Amino acid sequence: MQIGVVYAALAYTLWGLFPLFFKQLAGAGALEVVLHRLVWSLVFVLLVLAVLRRWAWLRAVFRTPRVVATFALSATLLASNWLVYIWAVNNDHVLDASLGYFILPLVNVALGYVFLHERPRRVQWLAFAIACTGVLWLTVQGGRLPWVALTLALTFGLYGLLRKLAPLGALEGLSLETLLLAPLAALALGWMTWQGQGVMARHDTALLAWLMAAGPVTAIPLLLFAAGARRIPLSMMGILQYIAPSILVLLGVWLYGEPFAGPRVLGFVLIWTALALYTVEGWWRARFRP
Repeated sequence: MQIGVVYAALAYTLWGLFPLFFKQLAGAGALEVVLHRLVWSLVFVLLVLAVLRRWAWLRAVFRTPRVVATFALSATLLASNWLVYIWAVNNDHVLDASLGYFILPLVNVALGYVFLHERPRRVQWLAFAIACTGVLWLTVQGGRLPWVALTLALTFGLYGLLRKLAPLGALEGLSLETLLLAPLAALALGWMTWQGQGVMARHDTALLAWLMAAGPVTAIPLLLFAAGARRIPLSMMGILQYIAPSILVLLGVWLYGEPFAGPRVLGFVLIWTALALYTVEGWWRARFRP
């Protein structure tokens, strides 16, 4: 239990600190970063599979087209989430990214209701309604939908839904996802280089080294998350998941100086209130109900 909490807390802390890493990649466009992230993530997970000698699952997977198609869709959702997140970090929208991951647990409630026929409890519905009010307020006072937050929440929520229903574990699933998209990413990077575009065409070795580091930086938190999730209750994971967006808020406000005052605060307060209701209700039910 204790080591599981450590694993999960480390995973969420690393995810919260991601802007510190991706700010170093500002010299490359968001799409190019995602392409490199796919390629070097594949290299890293293949090394891990080689060390663990876990190859047998590959034969079974490619004999099941439905599983391959499911992971192709989950890989596309994950890459889309990466693309929007990296764009947000490098275009001074860290607070919007944090909002997306604060909304995520409530998006999961809605997805469970629609796709898994789960029945949210009354307090969960109330929390969802308050969060929707917060999003509506941010839309009205900002003059536009908070599309970064909503896209991050929806893509990762749908990704989590697919991974919940898929038969592979964290390492095997990430390996298959990167295996399906990395060849296309490598072709795209080759074309960019041939056209004289991108980091490799500029021979920027320092930036290329940062891009290569994106492989382990991507995979390690996912593996820590999987190790933690197997050891601690889901209710504990639900509380720990707020570590990442909380760190994002602190980085956005105190380190990167993004505006966080006036009417915008009210939208965040409404969403934080919804999350507090959702978390306390879940904890109370897990603690006092059989």
